[in-house]
Amino acid sequence: MLDRSNLHSYQERAIEHIINIPKSALFLDMGLGKTVSTLTALEELMYDRFDINAKVLIIAPLRVTNTVWAQEAKKWSHLKGLTFSNLSGGKNNMMVGLQRKADIYLINRENIKALVLHLGKKWNFDMVVIDESSSFKSPSSQRFKALKKVLPLIDRMVLLTGTPASNGYADLYSQFFLLDGGFRLGRTQTMFRTRYFDKDFMGWTYTLRDGAVKMIQDQIQDLVLSMSAEDYLELPDFIPSVLGNELEGELLRKYLKFKNDMILAINKDEKITALSAATLTNKLLQFCSGNMYDENGTVHHFHNLKIETLKEIIDENPNDNILVAYNYKHELAALTKSFPSATVLDKNGEAVEAWNKGEIKILLAHPASAGHGLNLQDGGSLIVWYGFTWSLELYQQFNARLHRQGQTQKVRCMHIAVGDIEHDLMTALAKKDVTQAELLSSLK
Repeated sequence: MLDRSNLHSYQERAIEHIINIPKSALFLDMGLGKTVSTLTALEELMYDRFDINAKVLIIAPLRVTNTVWAQEAKKWSHLKGLTFSNLSGGKNNMMVGLQRKADIYLINRENIKALVLHLGKKWNFDMVVIDESSSFKSPSSQRFKALKKVLPLIDRMVLLTGTPASNGYADLYSQFFLLDGGFRLGRTQTMFRTRYFDKDFMGWTYTLRDGAVKMIQDQIQDLVLSMSAEDYLELPDFIPSVLGNELEGELLRKYLKFKNDMILAINKDEKITALSAATLTNKLLQFCSGNMYDENGTVHHFHNLKIETLKEIIDENPNDNILVAYNYKHELAALTKSFPSATVLDKNGEAVEAWNKGEIKILLAHPASAGHGLNLQDGGSLIVWYGFTWSLELYQQFNARLHRQGQTQKVRCMHIAVGDIEHDLMTALAKKDVTQAELLSSLK
């Protein structure tokens, strides 16, 4: 069992930040130990400084709630006295969990509305930790609105994320509202947009005006500690590459016609229609993966180009265990059919243990399920993106399951791309990364 002497200096810095700033944000790259740093700060606040008089609530993704926080505490001798109660799952589980006496209560973010409705003015958590706070980036979301109601009853709050602005600076508004009620960035989202953004004549898009980036950074600087893994860890190389059998011939003709006309004929009696640009984008991504849903949810098959490429990758890397990202359910169906020995990442974490023991050759995972908190670096060093995501947060977090502290090999990240929409998507992710990287660098 590890003790506090095993903590690094940068983790001690994070601990002091949480202790000294009651409403604070930690923007930490994956692998810097945000979980143990936060738990150490909570333990000190509760039992050394007696600054926390009531309970602590940690809000996290469901899988992280079930498999990360309590398990991390067991690894450290100075945290072994902390007690946990899990409020995730259905309402009955939440009610039972609330009756348990514990230091720290864990809840998945989907349940926060139910918790607020149940407790109301009897809210008794004087400290809240939001793990992956970017999931509260939408001020119109139910989870944000629910938590907003009890902000006056919360004395301390900590935001934890490595991807605070995956889609740009607009993501920051609601996260910092949870810390200061709008004092720094504006009491309302309209005020925030009016102050820092220009909108087009239709009012649909907002663009940061000149000087706004520096103004936003200056406003939030005092609450934020930002640390990059490259500044503190010596990680092995991360090597991205693009592979794939590009669409050709009749497949390319169908793809381009659908892209231009937004209508794809399946046969003489059946067509698939995209009614908007967003729908068209998703349909094109589905076409690239080999299958496509119609309006009734029926799957239509077009090709096996990605399956064939993945088979080549497996054959060419016989000694590697492979983490495969998929996006659509029909992709998972195609993968499990073509690779019956593959394992699908489960909710209870059993596959994680088997993977890290080297017992799984192919692990299939959706980025939304494997994007946060999971340590998979012991099981392999090869990632294959079979299906793509538009989310920079999920993309970075998924890759960081292998490319993190403890990884001993170079991490190869292969993208199977067969159409121009997928190449465009990778370009878009790179542009988002530039914006977020600038923010994190400015707040160090």
